[in-house]
Amino acid sequence: MSYFYKSLEDTLNKLQGAYAPNTLKSYYADARAFVDWCDERNLTPFPIDPETLCAYIECLQMNSAYSTIRRRIASLRRLNRMLGFEDQTRTEEVYLAIRRLKRSKCLEQRQAVGINHDILVKMIDAQPDTLAGKRNRALLSLGYDFLARRSELVAIRSDDLKFTPDGALKGMIRKSKTDQYGRGRLVFGSERSAKLVQKWLRLKPPEIQPVFCAINHGRCEDRAICDRNVNDIIKRSVVKVKRCERPSDLEVSGHSLRVGAAQDLLIRGYDLAAIMRAGGWSDPSTVSRYLRFSQHNIWIKRAKKSDFQ
Repeated sequence: MSYFYKSLEDTLNKLQGAYAPNTLKSYYADARAFVDWCDERNLTPFPIDPETLCAYIECLQMNSAYSTIRRRIASLRRLNRMLGFEDQTRTEEVYLAIRRLKRSKCLEQRQAVGINHDILVKMIDAQPDTLAGKRNRALLSLGYDFLARRSELVAIRSDDLKFTPDGALKGMIRKSKTDQYGRGRLVFGSERSAKLVQKWLRLKPPEIQPVFCAINHGRCEDRAICDRNVNDIIKRSVVKVKRCERPSDLEVSGHSLRVGAAQDLLIRGYDLAAIMRAGGWSDPSTVSRYLRFSQHNIWIKRAKKSDFQ
């Protein structure tokens, strides 16, 4: 199977720069898993045979989510074409295998629990009065206000932020998951975020451009934290919140600030178009999934705007 591994690596190398690194990693992981599965059964992986794909779908069905299997099918079909083979998997046999998969699996994707405004404030207040604690206060507040993805948050640089005369701030998300060509997205922050960011920037050396830089032994380093650090900061901050109802650290992720802010915007009365613009969503179905579990009782008085400052 080393021939196929080499062919896959050569093919994916041609995509470098045209696709996000995580997309290429996903392609490679999906292809490698399929090649290994075929090797165990003495099957030829490429070109993909319809019977082989049906058997693979049936095998994955035992332990994988529907969304994961559909992603793998799409990845394999794409790589099959890129290797120069004709797609022979658009058959009734494969179609019925996917239909059986769809009917047997719950289609609901696991959704990170949103961190709403009340919990956010408690998470910010629970940070220690240290260099890392002050950075994390600004990070939590800005992540919520900007509805930022982890990758967007860690990519923010000092010259991307501007403080406004009304005491708030605005920023520019230069590039994102849905904006690979860097058209940019204008975002706005609250007075709370402006104050916390200003306090943090006074402590961070001005020559360090990443706003949320790494800290080692109480000193700022000239590099941004990685997106996994954002996930850890959020989980540790949730655990620090005491004496109130809060989500478990197992239920939250680096996406929870974004989810919670979108839910709060719905509660405040903003329509779907405004929420999509604030969060940089291009697909209404994605943001609608985030809003599905919003604690939004339409029969009680709508929350006031001032409640979220």
